[in-house]
Amino acid sequence: MNLSQVCTLERPPLLLKARTADDLMSPNPVSLRETATAREAACFLTERGISAAPVINEAGAPVGVLSQTDLVVHAREKIDSLTKSESYVEDFSEFAEVPGEPKGVWSGLNVERVDDKALVRDLMTPTVFTVRLDAPSAQVVEDMLALRVHRLFVVDDGGVLVGVVTATDVLRRLEAKLDDDA
Repeated sequence: MNLSQVCTLERPPLLLKARTADDLMSPNPVSLRETATAREAACFLTERGISAAPVINEAGAPVGVLSQTDLVVHAREKIDSLTKSESYVEDFSEFAEVPGEPKGVWSGLNVERVDDKALVRDLMTPTVFTVRLDAPSAQVVEDMLALRVHRLFVVDDGGVLVGVVTATDVLRRLEAKLDDDA
């Protein structure tokens, strides 16, 4: 069977088997404190294998989102080249020449220092798209499409972060509608 045959096969419609954001969400999402440093945030995202995380304040309310892109942009803007007079450069002098390589082959090497003490609150995107636990699942999907986002954060009545709905969460809850489904 070729691709055009596969694309023309009759398939049953898909139904979203979730009624509310509560049914769709992944509960207890990992989050970053707004007072965490850029270095802590980079380690946090990397160790968990995630591309972004909500940022919460002391009350647990979401106040922003920090993504890997935010960290990369910050690093690119805050890199300082070290001068040869700084002691850090001396620490790398043993690596300046490589045995078997022509002398001076590494002479153009620049040593750079990245500002990793900046706080998450200064790097994050300060916009958080949230839905309530009881939001209808159709509305959650419509909001994600309208906002062009891959995730919406779910908050309780007090505004505290309790879950996240990602595009993958929505896809996981799609099921084929069979003729005998009511």
